[in-house]
Amino acid sequence: MRQALLFLAACLLASAEVPTERAGLLEVEAENFDRQKLTEVREWVVVSTGAHAESASGNAYVEVLPDTRTTHDDKLIRGQNFTNEPGVMAVLEYDVSITNPGRYFVWVRAYSTGTEDNGIHVGIDGAWPESGQRMQWCEGKNAWTWASKQRTAEEHCGVPGLIWLDIDKPGRHTVMFSMREDGFEMDAWALASSPEFIPEPR
Repeated sequence: MRQALLFLAACLLASAEVPTERAGLLEVEAENFDRQKLTEVREWVVVSTGAHAESASGNAYVEVLPDTRTTHDDKLIRGQNFTNEPGVMAVLEYDVSITNPGRYFVWVRAYSTGTEDNGIHVGIDGAWPESGQRMQWCEGKNAWTWASKQRTAEEHCGVPGLIWLDIDKPGRHTVMFSMREDGFEMDAWALASSPEFIPEPR
C-alpha cells in the first residue's frame, strides 16, 4: 500500500512539473520548449515582436532561422534549407505527462506565407514514426492556422487524419518537432485522442 501511494505521489509530482494530458487532450505553447538540439545549420528562434507575434497566442512563437528559401525559385539545398529526413536538423523537445496512453493525433498552429515554409516533422521519445513525418500546410496563408495533414506522393497539400503518435504507457514522454523547411513558424501544438477533434480558433 505504501509503495503504491509513493508511486502515485511521484506521478502527481512529475505531472505538476510538465504539461499534462487530461481527458485525451494536451495543448502546449510552442515557445515553451524544454530543449533544442542539432542547431549547427538551422535553429528555432523565439520571436516576440512584429505582426505575427501580435496575433500569436501568448504574443510569441518559434521560427526556424535563417530562412533562405522563401519561394520555389530559390535554390533548394538538402541538409541546409530543407530536409525530408526527420530528426536531423533543428529539433525542439517538449517534456509532457500522459495519463491516458493510446493514439494521439497531432495538430500544429502555424503561419505560412508561401510554398516553402509550410512543412515540419513530429516524433516521440527519440523515435520519428512515418505517421509523424511531413506535416503540411497549404490553406490559411498569412494567418495562424491549425492543421493536421500529412504530405503524400499523391497529395502534396496533405491528407487529414494521417498525423499521429502512438503512446503505449502513462507517465512522462518527450514530444519532438524537427525542421523540414526553414522559415517554418509555430505558435502552438496539441495532442488529441479523438480523430474528430478540431482546435478552436484563437
